[in-house]
Amino acid sequence: MTYVAGFLTPVPNGNKQAYIESTRKAWSLFKEYGALQIMETWGDQVPAGEHTDFRRAVALEDGETVCFSWMIWPDKETHDRCGASMQSDPRWQDMDMPFDGRRMMWGSFTPIFEESV
Repeated sequence: MTYVAGFLTPVPNGNKQAYIESTRKAWSLFKEYGALQIMETWGDQVPAGEHTDFRRAVALEDGETVCFSWMIWPDKETHDRCGASMQSDPRWQDMDMPFDGRRMMWGSFTPIFEESV
């Protein structure tokens, strides 16, 4: 069964193109380590909530946009091998992060329902 990694990232508006390029560069490595799909999205309608919301989750600052992203992996083991490679493969250290990585959120998830057209 597939495995999903999800991310919320606060990106300065002026770094949108740099973020896209960073994603392209990282995708080549993720794909090499077995990722099946990546989806990077730029916040368009990200409303403030009463109790919690995407903005608060990443402590969004003026002039930033929340990016919502996910990757599909063939299984948890492939995902975990890629994660472990970040400690040993020096190419990960060459990645640009045109955002404040301390406020990025991520998690990994086991699908419980999937449907498509």
